[in-house]
Amino acid sequence: MIVAGTADTRSGRTGRFEATLKSEIRDSTITALLERVRKRGHTRYLSAMRLVKLRGFQDAEIRFDFPVTALIGPNGAGKTTVLGAAGLIYESVAPRRFFAKSGAYDGSMRGWKIEYELIDRTRSGSPTVSRTASYPKAKWNRDAVERVVLISGISRTLAASERKDTYRFIKGDFTGVREVTFSQAVVDAVENILGKAAANYLQVDADAEGKNSIYAVRGSDDDESYSEFHFGAGEASIIRIVSSIEEAPDDSLLLIEEIENGLHPVATRRLVEYLIDVARRKSCQVIFTTHSNEALAPLPTEAVWSAYRGRVTQGKLDVAALRTLTGQVDAQLAVFTEDAFAAMLAEVTLRSYCQVKNFEFAGIEIHSLGGASPARDHTRFHNSNPVRRFRAVALLDGDKRSESGYSPHEISDPLESGEASESRRADTVYGPGDGHPESAVFEDIHDNLDTIGNLLGKLTIALQLDTPMQSRVRASIEERRRTNRDVHVIFGQIGEDLDFMSESLVQRAFLSTWVNTFPDKVSEIWDPCAHLFTSKSS
Repeated sequence: MIVAGTADTRSGRTGRFEATLKSEIRDSTITALLERVRKRGHTRYLSAMRLVKLRGFQDAEIRFDFPVTALIGPNGAGKTTVLGAAGLIYESVAPRRFFAKSGAYDGSMRGWKIEYELIDRTRSGSPTVSRTASYPKAKWNRDAVERVVLISGISRTLAASERKDTYRFIKGDFTGVREVTFSQAVVDAVENILGKAAANYLQVDADAEGKNSIYAVRGSDDDESYSEFHFGAGEASIIRIVSSIEEAPDDSLLLIEEIENGLHPVATRRLVEYLIDVARRKSCQVIFTTHSNEALAPLPTEAVWSAYRGRVTQGKLDVAALRTLTGQVDAQLAVFTEDAFAAMLAEVTLRSYCQVKNFEFAGIEIHSLGGASPARDHTRFHNSNPVRRFRAVALLDGDKRSESGYSPHEISDPLESGEASESRRADTVYGPGDGHPESAVFEDIHDNLDTIGNLLGKLTIALQLDTPMQSRVRASIEERRRTNRDVHVIFGQIGEDLDFMSESLVQRAFLSTWVNTFPDKVSEIWDPCAHLFTSKSS
């Protein structure tokens, strides 16, 4: 059973990674970039596109609500197809770069069509522009627009010794025609991403025009100098990406394949943070494909799109959750939640519920998806897959009970019929209370500290504190109930009061105490979908 606490609903970012890899991008920067897109404040921008028909996609729409967009999905799901489609409407991108045709062997291209919504303030008239690219029979027809597009393919990490354009540099007496140092902006960015000094990096050209070049490091003496032939793949890749971006004009579009290729996880996260800063400084738009959680960590949930089985779905999706969604794990049930606390709530309550009901707990996968809509949408998408091997259920906050669009949805099951099929309908359950689960759990504990026997003592022990600490635990609960303005942080505040105890330990202590004290409320959560669980006797 995997619990992937991946999202913080307040920031929309990936909470599990923020605990150890705190993003250096301020929430105010994320908000400002989202607002700029919403207000259509860019000079050039790809706002949305609809893949009417393109490879495995039909009528798939994607919106670029944040200027840095991540495309995730299993191999063969269509990430590069979406990436290529984004560049196809611009004059500088040759159609064959992503959609080459091999004569009679590519008849399936007939009828391909993509519709675009763009912003281009360099043209007269309305800044909003609609365009279409299509392949009716034998060639691409597109009403392309001007924009600088930089494409960074996976070949960027190819070792210099394996590239065909470096043969001129492999000579014992080679000396470059020209040595070019990098700007301070490039040096600073490379140093931040790689975590090493970059002031001595050079671009060495084999010709005056700079058509053939490699990178090198010029040390204080010859013994400390070395060329790109002795670089790490990720080292050269970062220099190549950063230098091209800093040289590009404002409002450019950057398309990057497999952004984490050749990079350490920390470097991957720092590269994405750099790209967010580029979007802020240079009004550039970035779209990249990835299989890396670290690449998603600095991004808001609006910036992430997952591709699978001809569909694209918006919302932050942990890569482990994607494996569950695509059936790449052996599970009996998947539970998708709004945030990390709800994922912990699901784990603690389900462990108790399954024990009482004699259900299997080990085969349940739990993942948080960064909001109610992603949890609902991914659950329904999973359950609508005719070849799925297990069902999914969404655990939403209590306030969604009465909100339009969040009612339980019927789960169709081609393997069952009759009464069994009719009974298996609940794909949505709700947490305790009528609002945030943190509030419901905290208030239930607070209101019953003196009315339920030794509840305070049980909570104190769950907090791994000695019995004499009960008075401090009570004082903290009372104080935080009076002063707290955001219930999402109340358990962290209590942890601070108790000698900086970790927030997760406090959360788990309150949840475990709540579960043991209010078993009927646990049953209220999971009874509506009890038919989805597997009995230990079966």
